[in-house]
Amino acid sequence: MNSMLNIHLIKPKRADIFLHDRKVGRLERNPNGYRFQYDLNYLDLPDAKPVSLTFPLSDKPYENDALFPFFIGLLPEGWFLDITCRVLKIDPANTFDLLLATCADCIGAVSVIPVNEEDRS
Repeated sequence: MNSMLNIHLIKPKRADIFLHDRKVGRLERNPNGYRFQYDLNYLDLPDAKPVSLTFPLSDKPYENDALFPFFIGLLPEGWFLDITCRVLKIDPANTFDLLLATCADCIGAVSVIPVNEEDRS
């Protein structure tokens, strides 16, 4: 039973990124910062489009020591951010956990879906 509890306490460190209903890539938090990489199957599609102008289509990963501004732009702001953080008990400075908790169904074409740590795909 304790092992079941521990599974639920592990915070995801990865998220699949969707454009409309199509998986386009993966965002990860690691000891060096953050990494976004397009899915190679997506890049092979003739109608593949970049998720953002700041992420042109590429088979090479994008890496940064801070969360990319594009993803920060998906987060709630102002009073809604305050309420969201209070209800979810997430520090507003923890932008990655906030992104994973709130952006599965955000406004616009992009969705951020947390990946379970057990799922190594």
